[in-house]
Amino acid sequence: MTSRLAGRRFERIDARRVRRHGKATGLGVASGILAGLVAITPAAGDVTVIGAIVLGAVASVVCCLAVLLKNRLGYDDSLNVFGIHAAAGIIGGLLLSTVNYVTFKIEHVRGHHVWVATEKDPSSAPRGEIVYRFVPRALIRNTLNGWRLEAERLRRIGKSPISLRNELIGWQLVVIAMVVWAGSIAGWIGVAGFLAQGLVAAASLEVINYVEHYGLKRKQLENGRYEPPEPRHSWNSDFWLSNGILLQLQRHSDHHANPGRPFTRLRSCPEAPQLPLGYSAMLPIAFIPPLYRKLIHPRLDARQQAAAEK
Repeated sequence: MTSRLAGRRFERIDARRVRRHGKATGLGVASGILAGLVAITPAAGDVTVIGAIVLGAVASVVCCLAVLLKNRLGYDDSLNVFGIHAAAGIIGGLLLSTVNYVTFKIEHVRGHHVWVATEKDPSSAPRGEIVYRFVPRALIRNTLNGWRLEAERLRRIGKSPISLRNELIGWQLVVIAMVVWAGSIAGWIGVAGFLAQGLVAAASLEVINYVEHYGLKRKQLENGRYEPPEPRHSWNSDFWLSNGILLQLQRHSDHHANPGRPFTRLRSCPEAPQLPLGYSAMLPIAFIPPLYRKLIHPRLDARQQAAAEK
């Protein structure tokens, strides 16, 4: 009751704060609910209905005022930087360790975001490549690229790649600890199960990359460099269900055009190529190449023709 009331109360306060949008933000409602849960926890089991209502109302107001104060003091951007580069980095490393794909943490930032929509990026599928060929190639090349990129970083600062300064070695030790833990619980079946689920999860990440960048290319300039990544180099999708579940992952065009932008602020890019369906439909369709080509190739052809006419 407390969390529900806090969420509703925060929604009303937030709606007034963002009248230019005409509605409250989903993140604001979630903040109110969380505030209510935090407020009620110490009194759990020993609070009346009236007390729960009061706690919810007070918690939502305090939470909203704290958010406003943070914005007024200019802490918003600094907190985002910390969240992206520190806390989010640690959480991301731990999550990738659970699926034995820690190289994704390095390669995605230093490789994929640099070479996206070029032949140098293993996670950008060229037109005509089927997902069954793309996924094994991407998994192998991204793994090798991750180790290479981290080794190059350490050599540039005069450090040995074979040391605990190598971020991937540290995360790989976490993976080994998880494998040992799985083995201690279920023996070799536990180890096999851990490795199998990791392979499926890593492959799923690359299937998502397949859908996000299939058939899109950046032009190579006369100096050998590529044009900067723009929204038109990634597929965009505005289907609300998939975006809500996947934390706006479908607004991938804005993510690549503005890689430092937090997911809560990613914008839709109408000028970007648009997927005909949300990820929940496009991912399984990717495993049926003729159907996938039937849906995507006409959109690629239309964009190429429009570009040629300019």
